Amino acid sequence: MAKRVAVIGAGVSGLSSIKCCLDENLEPTCFERSDDFGGLWKFTEDSKDGMTRVYRTLVTNVCKEMSCYSDFPFQEDYPNFMRHEKFWDYLQEFVERFDLLKYIRFKTTVCSVTKRPDFSETGQWDVITETEGKQDRAVFDAVMVCTGHFLSPHLPLESFPGIHNFKGQILHSQEYKSPEGFQGKRVLVIGLGNTGGDIAVELSRTAAQVLLSTRTGTWVISRSSDRGYPFNMMITRRCYTFINQLLPPCFVNWLQERQMSKRLNHEIYGLSITKGKKKKFIVNDELPTCILCGLVTMKTGVKGFTETSAIFEDGTVEANIDIVIFTTGYIFSFPFLEEPLQSLCRKKIFLHKWVFPSSLERATLAIIGLIGLKGSILSGTELQARWATRVFKGLCQIPAPQKLMAEVTKKEELIQRGVIADTSQDKLDYILYLDELAACIGAKPSLPLLLLRDPRLAWEVFFGPCTPYQYRLVGPGRWEGARNAILTQWDRTLKPLKTRVPPDTPKPASTSHLLRAWGGPVLLASLLLIYKSSLSKWMQDRLSPQLGLSFGCAPWSSW
Repeated sequence: MAKRVAVIGAGVSGLSSIKCCLDENLEPTCFERSDDFGGLWKFTEDSKDGMTRVYRTLVTNVCKEMSCYSDFPFQEDYPNFMRHEKFWDYLQEFVERFDLLKYIRFKTTVCSVTKRPDFSETGQWDVITETEGKQDRAVFDAVMVCTGHFLSPHLPLESFPGIHNFKGQILHSQEYKSPEGFQGKRVLVIGLGNTGGDIAVELSRTAAQVLLSTRTGTWVISRSSDRGYPFNMMITRRCYTFINQLLPPCFVNWLQERQMSKRLNHEIYGLSITKGKKKKFIVNDELPTCILCGLVTMKTGVKGFTETSAIFEDGTVEANIDIVIFTTGYIFSFPFLEEPLQSLCRKKIFLHKWVFPSSLERATLAIIGLIGLKGSILSGTELQARWATRVFKGLCQIPAPQKLMAEVTKKEELIQRGVIADTSQDKLDYILYLDELAACIGAKPSLPLLLLRDPRLAWEVFFGPCTPYQYRLVGPGRWEGARNAILTQWDRTLKPLKTRVPPDTPKPASTSHLLRAWGGPVLLASLLLIYKSSLSKWMQDRLSPQLGLSFGCAPWSSW
């Protein structure tokens, strides 16, 4: 008899979790409190249901080849970065292709998830749900929590003296849908993440003035690289990750900042990161132009409010503020879990590989999607789900809870003593984290084996973009189309751009014969040289010009 798995939430993470359950011959039941799948990607005109949704004009900030399900590429005519409607169409195609709809119970809220009395032996859970006022109880062998980051808005009003006296309108970005209603208004946007930058840019076209307040500053990167190719594809490569591991972190950071500064002098735009603050990045193509044109005015952190004005930390005052929009993020929570499990799951440090609560006697509860990645969240959550379902089946093992808790307790002590830094809230390196999960299930590609069997593919895997298809080349869940998807990823990238080809444009010379002839020997030589750290300087001089970017990291966040 197949094990029954409860999947909470039918967003991006929930859909991949349903499919991964089916791939492992598990029996999933997905509970979704709204009337449709897609989670925050399903646009609605209001937020009356309390759910976080995209705003009307949102465009993805990770390109399609880097943010697809690993065995289901986007159609070639889809734009590289797309509006939310197009991305939801992709999710619909995914649902239809793998027949996932029948496993989802819509308009169903999960009220509680509690251990059964014999949990230490069976690992089973009692799940109570409510549908249109009627409650139901069921027993599940495992639970996958796919509610994500964006559950409860974080509105830190108490941190702003005088805010309760402010007579203007106060919003959280969760309530923002479109620029209508902001015409002629003086708007203050507090917080400079991806959402804050997007809202400030959009409102600058209709509002009388937009003020953008940040205490920390940020690096601003574009969707396109220097030559116009998607930035994600140019920078997220195994060769760069390997080089970054060889070099001192301070040197890597210096190179990264140097690269960012070549595109934009952040200091003169009021965007530079405050000394002592952690570096962060946002993706925004228009913010620098809006600042240059005076449509957006950068301000320091807000010190306090009067009835109509905002007082800033540098002593300046902006009067006649009509609307304040807080883009201050969200608080993730799990109200359906019992204590102390609920509190423990809110601390990422207690989640083994950011998935399994360390204290459970049985690894039958998985938190999917509670991660920050320097890359596509979708790819990360899919691999989390693939690993979790194999743990549920007993095909993969995790350490005993006593060992995990001892490690976490020791780490907490070191953090409190200041010996090590708390990195649990930092964004994870995209390739390193996905490789770690893939290794757990045997799906991490082996470059030496690929070199022997398929030099051309090995070349693309190591020097090309680390697209999700790489994790379908080998092991459980192997997809026959993975190799072709990797070798044709640039075709799908360029296809939507070829809407006008000038008649006199010469065709680029084909390099396929060169790859076939020299790809294997060159890759072999490269791999041998890479493993000799004494020659890293040689690699810096030779590889960087060929690949077009200097020792890149993947410094972006994604929706």
